[in-house]
Amino acid sequence: MREPIVDIFIPTYRPGQEFEELLLGLLRQTYPVRNILVVNTDASLWDPKFEAMAPNLYVEHIEQRNFDHGGTRRAMAASSDADLLLFMTQDAVPANGELVEKLVMQFSLPQVKAAYARQLPKKGCSVLEAYTRGFNYPRESDIKDYGDLPKLGLKTFFCSNVCAMYDRETYEELGGFVSRTIFNEDMIFAAGLVEAGYSIAYAADAMVYHSHNYGCVEQLKRNFDLGVSQAQHPEIFDNYPSEGEGIRMVKQAAGHVCRVGQPWLLAPLFFQSGFKYLGYLLGKHYRLLPRGMVLRCTMNKSWWRFQKKKGKRKRR
Repeated sequence: MREPIVDIFIPTYRPGQEFEELLLGLLRQTYPVRNILVVNTDASLWDPKFEAMAPNLYVEHIEQRNFDHGGTRRAMAASSDADLLLFMTQDAVPANGELVEKLVMQFSLPQVKAAYARQLPKKGCSVLEAYTRGFNYPRESDIKDYGDLPKLGLKTFFCSNVCAMYDRETYEELGGFVSRTIFNEDMIFAAGLVEAGYSIAYAADAMVYHSHNYGCVEQLKRNFDLGVSQAQHPEIFDNYPSEGEGIRMVKQAAGHVCRVGQPWLLAPLFFQSGFKYLGYLLGKHYRLLPRGMVLRCTMNKSWWRFQKKKGKRKRR
């Protein structure tokens, strides 16, 4: 029996040093990768040296107004006939040469149709962000399915396209990523996967370095977009609210900073948590907000501007 063919898909915007490190990490993988397919936003911001680094890298350039978290990845997946589709972000750097191999291994179980990697804090990561990484991506691997919903709730659907692999046939069978979404295309698809009776594997031994030292305003904007994506898919998120999981993380983080002798971090923890929750609430109720406020709260202004233009064309 032949080994599954793997293609990798990476949307990029202003790719720099981390993307170069990502490519070097992919070139060291023990499991063969057929193609690295990149969709880059804004050709003027692309460095041709990346193609020289990886002979199996193929890049397509698009305009910023045409980028969509779901639609762009959906189009990338449609271009491939590989057995397994691995999606990554440009700042997810493989921790070792076994990343692809460890993800592929998850699909030896017939019910597993998606698998995602553990995210480790990067060098220079703040204490609070490092704890958040550990909370969301623990040391222990797991396999989640429909039977976990009573216990795990929304976390049953947790899957991150920072580094996630999908069985292509099942991906196509379920319709793939949604074509228009500001955020959360991975969890929206994962919810359908679980509800169809399949399983999601969390592979703790498949590791990438990925973290952000976001400030309060950036946390608000990121969680605003998260709230918007949830408001646009009530069929998934209304049944499994995420607020309880957020409160649990804040409580555990507070205990952690006290245990490690850094109680002064309680202040930034509560400030950041407050901004996250405010952003999330605003996003959940974005339809009630004036457009100017929406544009001030979002991380993705071009998405909203395109939505407006699209709506105008539709009404003619």
